[in-house]
Amino acid sequence: MEKPAEESVEKRTDEAVKGEAALKPQFLTTKEKFHAFVDSEWQGSKGEKASENDRVEETNETPETKKLKLDADEQNKGGNPDRKRLRGQNKSRPHTKPTAYDEKRLCLSVLQANRECPFGDKCRFHHNVAEYFATKPADIGESCYLYDIFGKCAYGLTCRFAKAHTTPDFKTMENAELIKTNEGRNAVKNSLSKDLQNSLRKRSVAFKKSEEYLKTLSNYKDKRDQQGNGKKRDHRAAEVSADPAGGEQRASTEAETQVQTSTLSNYYKQPPVKTIGPLTDVDLIKLRPFEKKQVDFKDKLYLAPLTTCGNLPFRRVCKRFGADITCGEMAMCTNLLQGQQSEWALLKRHESEDVFGVQVEGCFPDTMTRCAELINNNTDVDFVDINSGCPIDLVYKKGGGCGLMTRTRKFEQIIKGMNYVLDVPLTVKIRTGVQEKCNIAHKLIPEMKKWDVSMITLHGRSREQRYTKLADWDYITTCSKLASPVPLFGNGDILSYEDAMKARETGVSGMMIARGALIKPWIFTEIKESRHWDISSSERLDILRDFRNFGLEHWGSDTRGVEKTRTFMLEWLSFMCRYIPVGLLERVPQKINERPPYYMGRNYLESLMASQHVGDWVRISEMLLGPVPKNFNFLPKHKANAYK
Repeated sequence: MEKPAEESVEKRTDEAVKGEAALKPQFLTTKEKFHAFVDSEWQGSKGEKASENDRVEETNETPETKKLKLDADEQNKGGNPDRKRLRGQNKSRPHTKPTAYDEKRLCLSVLQANRECPFGDKCRFHHNVAEYFATKPADIGESCYLYDIFGKCAYGLTCRFAKAHTTPDFKTMENAELIKTNEGRNAVKNSLSKDLQNSLRKRSVAFKKSEEYLKTLSNYKDKRDQQGNGKKRDHRAAEVSADPAGGEQRASTEAETQVQTSTLSNYYKQPPVKTIGPLTDVDLIKLRPFEKKQVDFKDKLYLAPLTTCGNLPFRRVCKRFGADITCGEMAMCTNLLQGQQSEWALLKRHESEDVFGVQVEGCFPDTMTRCAELINNNTDVDFVDINSGCPIDLVYKKGGGCGLMTRTRKFEQIIKGMNYVLDVPLTVKIRTGVQEKCNIAHKLIPEMKKWDVSMITLHGRSREQRYTKLADWDYITTCSKLASPVPLFGNGDILSYEDAMKARETGVSGMMIARGALIKPWIFTEIKESRHWDISSSERLDILRDFRNFGLEHWGSDTRGVEKTRTFMLEWLSFMCRYIPVGLLERVPQKINERPPYYMGRNYLESLMASQHVGDWVRISEMLLGPVPKNFNFLPKHKANAYK
């Protein structure tokens, strides 16, 4: 769609704003003209329906995200503007559960072959299918992705694409050929079974290897405490002289503890139970570090474990663009041990993820070791990663995340314990340090080499910096040399293949990409093909459509699944809108710390995708997932503070 001539070219007489990306002058515009153009064109293309959809802006009330947060803080804190503003996140954002979008759902008894409802007249849900369809929201599209791929839709009549697989008499259709083709296929692994969940809740899961390690750790701690107390040592010596037999017995116990400790450090252990069938080396000997399953980390592109946005559908999108290694979102070890379904969902692995790991967070050796054994015995992963770089207060103040970097003894016990129970490599993600001008990673890395870490990822910022300054790649270079021969991955500010080339020159074994993948997931293709991809707006919409399909497959195609997919899509769009098309830039490449100015795209869709307004992100989601519910409300979790 053509834009008005007077708005298509905006000349700037003043100098470019510091910190803004350099765009060609003919595309630049002002905030007022940009939003006027986007709003008018949307109404023109949607006609009467646009006025209904535009009500979303009134419910969201977020024209300026940062300004809204400041106002909210002042209201919550009694109007005191002098207090420190919470940066980087919207902690008071509204949250509506997806279940609230259904006025009245269809009873499960109707969905499951019309079996008798156990609640009878007291049931709160629909039993009459015709009545349910009368109140059900309109279908989003003519074809159902799940039906087209798998031959049947598990959500049946509740699917928001139900017309594609429902007969006039409200029967669900199936495609026998596709069902037979997909028979036995398990696309997603690492789901939490009901039996395991019940066992975890009853605390009846046995952690044999963990108990062996923790018992040895306890004995070692008792011995250290005894040696550090001079009075107890003198008292013990007096007891030995008075009772030689008792002294010999105590000495024998200490000698036994030393044997256990040395046995643990050498990773040898006799099997505690009798074996059935032929004996193998695994039955007799605990795997040593170099005998574990190996992962080739050299020269790989690693998609960072991204909280909220790094979900399974997003990882599938990145895999299609060339990501080599993927990792699940950070999971709290205590929640995993409690059998929380929401936390176990973070461990799910799609069949397309050929090199996949999970990232866990914790601050105590006992819980982390048990969690590692639980993952080792019940999931299919290629490596386990320890998050010792998380900067958020909730984690740090408990001693986890970045807090582990300052608790070296606990850190060592955690790594050695997890290594003891795992049959896969153990990796660690760290930052440069906690304080801004006090780097400590170079002191930790030589120690981690002794603790048998298989790979280290270093984010080139401290906890205090967050994202307000550029990553320190000079420091990453220094640490890379210290880590050799253990592979070290660098992380920070990679948004183009030129950034990746500079990173490779530092000598790192590979690169972890986080925000760069959120802003443009095709960055993996750019790096592998050494080019700048001037991707069109329609191609970017196709990427979002793929995410939509993967999301419906993962979260469901009913109203609850559609709205959950929409929420995660909007979280992603809060990053994706920062992308500036290559053809519009005056200087290539775009830098991650440069704020995009207001500009008109080469077509309407490109302009809409450049909007920083939540209401415009909702409009993009409506193109793919239909109109939002009346009570829909959204505010993004993350804020962009990288520009200051």
